[in-house]
Amino acid sequence: MAIRIQNVSKVFGNQEALSNVSLQIPSAQVLGLLGPNGAGKSTLMRLISGYFPATSGFVSVCGFDVVSDPMEARKRVGYLPEHNPIHTEMYVREYLEYAAGLHGIKDVASAVSGMIEKVGLTPESHKVIGQLSKGFRQRVGLAQALIHNPQVLILDEPTSGLDPIQLVDIRKLIREVGRDRTVILSTHIMQEVEEVCDRVVLIHQGTIVADDSLSAFASRPGGLESAFHELEVES
Repeated sequence: MAIRIQNVSKVFGNQEALSNVSLQIPSAQVLGLLGPNGAGKSTLMRLISGYFPATSGFVSVCGFDVVSDPMEARKRVGYLPEHNPIHTEMYVREYLEYAAGLHGIKDVASAVSGMIEKVGLTPESHKVIGQLSKGFRQRVGLAQALIHNPQVLILDEPTSGLDPIQLVDIRKLIREVGRDRTVILSTHIMQEVEEVCDRVVLIHQGTIVADDSLSAFASRPGGLESAFHELEVES
């Protein structure tokens, strides 16, 4: 099992962002975390990435506890947060070489060239990141998250603010990289889940309210749209 989450809660001050959440995610699955804004999606992803610890409960990545063995867990995770913290003053290749160096990759030049080709950055690889469109900046963010070939890829609202053409391209890229690794995709866009994911977890007010395959949701009365609409109404 790539990810195990057991009875996890997270409290910020007086606010409980997650309440007794349990979830298991196998390898080579694209899982969509779907829910309204503020449902707890980003908090759950940050716990998995080791960004901060849970208040209670247990999280492991590829068998490594994110609290007691954080470095081994983090080695196996690639993370692209919602607000891509990218260095816009650096060149594309320069930035990816920097990221590869942080991960201790031996053949940096080969790894960077391969990743540039994989994510479709070849025509833009000579540019300063600040000159790129948002769609290409997202590709740079994905390249950074994938540069060390992680077993788990975490994407928080990866298509936010993209135009329709960029949406198609980034979703296609996510489907491709999800063939051989676990991908967790957080979004509040139902169509994105339907086009990219194998499995859907509906999260609302810090709890998991539904967890099933995309095909199983599609067979329900009203499908996934109905289930998600109920959450929006409750919000």
